[in-house]
Amino acid sequence: MKQTSIFRLIHMIDQMNNANIIRFTKEFPYPLGVSPILVLSELKQKGPQRQAELAETIGYTKGAMTSIAEKLVKLGLAERLYDENDRRTIRLQITEEGKNAFSKAQDVGKDVFIQLFEVLNEEEIEQYLLILEKLVQGIKDRNQ
Repeated sequence: MKQTSIFRLIHMIDQMNNANIIRFTKEFPYPLGVSPILVLSELKQKGPQRQAELAETIGYTKGAMTSIAEKLVKLGLAERLYDENDRRTIRLQITEEGKNAFSKAQDVGKDVFIQLFEVLNEEEIEQYLLILEKLVQGIKDRNQ
């Protein structure tokens, strides 16, 4: 692949991602980015967890996870649960408002992607899907 082609590809991916993030941010009523939404997803799926577990599962540092947890708690989207037997053990739990926020994030995200792909016809969508599947397989093959 020519060097100019790879940089053009990277630039186009960045433009697409930035445009989608801006669109999502404008439509999503909570002051959250992707990272806190991923945390809400984990909490909704798996229930209360220690911040260290969340950090490891999602791939964040403990410091970043502390910052995300603080933001979620301040917004009322998560709450801290203290272990009665060991007050040092603190787990994060999603609240009802957090479940609502996560649901809204899914709806807005889906709308953003529908708007993104509506410019493609069925054949182009199939081609794009095949390319993505090939890229994902290449990542899996390298990680084995």
